[in-house]
Amino acid sequence: MKVYNKLVRDRIPEIIKQQGNECEIEIVPKESKYIYLEEKLKEEVNEYLEDKNLEELADVMEVLFGLADDLGYSEKELMDARNKKLEERGGFKDGIVLKVTR
Repeated sequence: MKVYNKLVRDRIPEIIKQQGNECEIEIVPKESKYIYLEEKLKEEVNEYLEDKNLEELADVMEVLFGLADDLGYSEKELMDARNKKLEERGGFKDGIVLKVTR
């Protein structure tokens, strides 16, 4: 028996059963879900920092979508907010490091 006690993607229990294994799950209330999502974000960011690949970036994005949903925002609203900031302030593609202002 392996204990996880962490948020997993919605189809993971189904996949575990398809593989011939059993699992115990809990559907957490909204108040607890946000805490689990924040922990999942830390986990996924750390995995990205370790592996630095597109799949881990996608996992980070999926958790961000989950956090947005939990706060009452759609994926579209999150992407619209991202695009608005991109338009107004730019992105991070140029590698600009602000050293000092006077």
